[in-house]
Formats: sequence, C-alpha cells, structure tokens
Amino acid sequence: MEYTGSEYRGEHLHGRLEGKGEYTLPTETRYEGEMKDGMFHGNGTLFFPNGSKFIAQWNHGIALQGKYTFADGLEYDKEDWRYCDQYDRRFYTEICNGLKPAGRSQLTDLDPPRKIQEGCYDCGDGFYDPLTRVVNDYQHKFLRNADDDEHEWIIQTCRKAWDETTGYRPKQSQSPTT
Repeated sequence: MEYTGSEYRGEHLHGRLEGKGEYTLPTETRYEGEMKDGMFHGNGTLFFPNGSKFIAQWNHGIALQGKYTFADGLEYDKEDWRYCDQYDRRFYTEICNGLKPAGRSQLTDLDPPRKIQEGCYDCGDGFYDPLTRVVNDYQHKFLRNADDDEHEWIIQTCRKAWDETTGYRPKQSQSPTT
C-alpha cells in the first residue's frame, strides 16, 4: 500500500485484508467496514472528502445495495429524485426543457431560481436571514428560529443572494468520523 498511497488499519488473515478495518485511498476517500480477501465485503461505508457518504452491503468489492447521503444531509431517493441522476447530470427541468445556451447556467432545479432576498440564503424550505436567525417560507410566513447547528449548515452550504467565488474548501472536505 505504500506504493499506491493508500493506508489500512484493521484485521488481517494470511497477509490479506480480512475482517473489520479502515482503508484510506490517496484521494482521502475512506472506507470503514468489513473486508474479505482484500476487498470490501459485508457492511461498510465510504466517506468522501466533501462530507458525503455511501453506506452499502458489499460482495467481493461490488456494492449490492446502498444509500448515498450528500454532505448537507440530503439522502438520494431513487424513486423520487428530481435532480441529477447517475446517467445524466442535468436537473430534471433541464431534461424536460433543454439545456441553456453557453454562458447561462441553471443553478437549481427551479428555473428561473427563486430570487433570494438581499442578505439571505435559500435553505430549501424557505429563506434564512442570518441577522435575525429566522427561516421564513417562500410566502414569507415564519417557519422557525435556526439553532447554532442549522445556522452554520446554512451559511456553509446554501445558495446566497449575492455572488461569491467558491472552490475547494479543505476544511469542508474532512471525512466525518463514525
């Protein structure tokens, strides 16, 4: 593994990765779970650098069934998914209405996207004002006061009313611990 940049901590059998362990790839993607003959086998979870994870039942390195959860906590639902899918990275509305011409991006499934009030965030079920820490629905009716955890999540992950260049954020790419 020193040749590939991978790291393994866990059980071995006859010099092979076998039993429970933690395997970290050079990309910082981490697998925690059961191994057999050097492959993911049994129950295990892949933790990705961006904070998302894939919990699955594995058979000799192949995921038989699993659940993908995005870094923001949104779970992928195969039956009712209106966003990008594994074969097509377009939003559902882009599939129905076609892609925008070059230079015009579609930021959300709703096109045009909701206009966010100045200084606020679109948190999925309404708009969040970080000064008052209040979430109002899209018709401006009070939904809730955000606690510290929700405030941080919204600030770090939700669409803002203003433009801001973003990119790789090493702090957010840390894998969650189990």
